[in-house]
Amino acid sequence: MFVLELTYTAPMDRVDAALADHVAWLDEHIAAGRVIASGRKVPRDGGVLLAVADDRAAAERLAAADPFTLAGVCTYRITEFTPTRTSPALAPYREKPRD
Repeated sequence: MFVLELTYTAPMDRVDAALADHVAWLDEHIAAGRVIASGRKVPRDGGVLLAVADDRAAAERLAAADPFTLAGVCTYRITEFTPTRTSPALAPYREKPRD
C-alpha cells in the first residue's frame, strides 16, 4: 500500500483550474479500487491519497497520470508501507510483513 502526498507547486488559481479533471481522475481510481481514500491537507497546500498498487513503479505511474501532475501544479512524495493492522472495514488490505 502507498501513501501519495502531493504538494502544490503553483498558485491556487492554476490548481483550481485543474481541479475538475483531478477529481474525475480520482473518481475513476476510487471506483477501480486503486485509491481507497483521498483528501486535502489542512492547510490546503496539497493532498493525500491512500493507494493500492502492485509495486512502487505502479504507484509512480498513478501519480504521473494525475491531471495535477500533467498540469505541472504539484509534486508527489510516495511512501510505501505494509498495513499489518487495520480497522475491520480495511481488513481486505491487511498484509503480512515481508521481512
